[in-house]
Amino acid sequence: MSIFKISITGPESSGKSVLTKALAAEFNTSFAPEYARTYLEKTGGKYDYSDLTEIAKGQLQNEEKAIAKANKICFFDTDMLVLKIWAEFRFGSIPKLINSAFQQNRYDLYLLCKPDLEWESDPFRESPDQTERDQLFEIYKSELDRIGALYQIISGTGDSRLNTAVDFINRHCDGV
Repeated sequence: MSIFKISITGPESSGKSVLTKALAAEFNTSFAPEYARTYLEKTGGKYDYSDLTEIAKGQLQNEEKAIAKANKICFFDTDMLVLKIWAEFRFGSIPKLINSAFQQNRYDLYLLCKPDLEWESDPFRESPDQTERDQLFEIYKSELDRIGALYQIISGTGDSRLNTAVDFINRHCDGV
């Protein structure tokens, strides 16, 4: 059976993790958590360019595990697009593994979370500046347009975010 794959993507502190968990519950299925957080917890938040490849490997393993447990649909909190954009934005270069995985791993749908939520400080976040978050959002949007991805921008607060996502998924997952 083929699993319908949905990526929840976008800049940090844009509600990806909360939305991913809510969607998995709504559709009674699995999700792949963001591996970067797990990795950074082990390193005390420190990382450099070479760590991005290890983070990507962990993210891909999380995805495989989630797909194995999925019920028709699987959600992905973060994806190779996040790592690709972050690598290029922060380091000016994309590790080969991330670029290759981005080219090979496409999702059926993308939910692009707009950074219109208040930035929440935590030890693993780096971009409190709203201008930078908005700039990153535009990079995500341009990249999704470039690859011809089917996506929906998720904005607003509370239940409206979840409802927008559920409506979009239901329109495009007929029969799943």
